[in-house]
Amino acid sequence: MAIVVNLDVMMAKRKMSLGELAQRVDITMANLSILKNNKARAVRFSTLEAICAALDCQPGDILEFVSDKEEKP
Repeated sequence: MAIVVNLDVMMAKRKMSLGELAQRVDITMANLSILKNNKARAVRFSTLEAICAALDCQPGDILEFVSDKEEKP
C-alpha cells in the first residue's frame, strides 16, 4: 500500500474517541473505522476536510506516502 492513514495517531494525540470523531464529522463509525484501519480505497475531500477540522490538523498529518521499498522489511 502506498498511502497509509495515520488517523489513529491523530485521534490519540487529540484524545478523541472513534465515536466522538464520527459524530463531529457526521460519518458512521463503521466507515470511519474502515478509514482508520487502512481498508478504505478512497476518501472524499469533504470527509477529509471535516476530519481535519475536527482534529485541528492538516491532511498530511493523517495521510502518509510510503514507498513499496520502505514498506517491506
